[in-house]
Amino acid sequence: MTDWPGRRVRSSAGTLVAAALALALPGATLLAQSAYKYRDANGEWVFTDGVNGPAGNALHLTHDPQGLHVSVGREDTGATSQLVVANGCLCIVTLHLSIEESAIAEIPRGAAYDATLKPGEKRALLSVPRRAGNIGRLRYAWSTALGSPSAVHNPARPYHVPFPVGTTFTVAQAYPAHVTHVSPDSRYAVDIALPDGTPVYAAREGTVINLRHDSFSGAAVPVMLDQANLIEVLHDDGTIAVYAHLRWDSIRVRIGQHVTRGEYIADSGNTGFSSGPHLHFAVWRNAGGTQVSVPIVFAGQGDVPVTPATGAPLTAY
Repeated sequence: MTDWPGRRVRSSAGTLVAAALALALPGATLLAQSAYKYRDANGEWVFTDGVNGPAGNALHLTHDPQGLHVSVGREDTGATSQLVVANGCLCIVTLHLSIEESAIAEIPRGAAYDATLKPGEKRALLSVPRRAGNIGRLRYAWSTALGSPSAVHNPARPYHVPFPVGTTFTVAQAYPAHVTHVSPDSRYAVDIALPDGTPVYAAREGTVINLRHDSFSGAAVPVMLDQANLIEVLHDDGTIAVYAHLRWDSIRVRIGQHVTRGEYIADSGNTGFSSGPHLHFAVWRNAGGTQVSVPIVFAGQGDVPVTPATGAPLTAY
């Protein structure tokens, strides 16, 4: 089963004019495993799951899930122009920014900047003096990873099977199988063959930090890479659960809402880069700026841990 649950990378270019940072912020959003993008003859970005662009002109998109509430922009304060980062997410975020092209002596090409931002935090990542000599081009790329890099996966009990109690469905893919789960964020992900419209329940309590609900179609073609409906839930140990490929307009929670274990949160679907209806479930931690999945077990009868296995039935108790 093909699926693509969550990935992001951003690039930006701008020019220092009248001693101020004038920075455009075009972004490219993709949803999970390995993907590539390149510019075609007309200068338009083309997204693909293989390196089909001109030689040396394809950019491999490294994992950076969501980051929908993180921004990088320009602010002028007194004698300086600053590149300011802001975290509007409800969790800690790590950010990595690299300078790809610069005509400013104080900001050399190849320079890299890292920051760990608390929820709601805003601060200058770098500053340059506001003087005429600083007029020049500045192009950079940045990525984010959600959650604290010090988070340790420590659930109090096995995860609740995320579909109705008393029902059984087949695990379509789980570790160590890696037909499509080849990236760090999906290594330990579990795909469950849920029919379209099956209720999806929270596997663990936490706070909703991100969601998408408005996509209505899915197919295993690159144009669908950014079209998966999903919910992300922050746990008390700093890890994050993602429920992906959800049905159009079925999400029953909102950002900032606390959900309880076993709470009805959405319906399964077939949205985004997907070859058929299923639920993609994974738990992530921030491994120093990279989102990686962690091994999980579900609660069997009497809360006995059950390790999901490809092709095996999974029953909710």
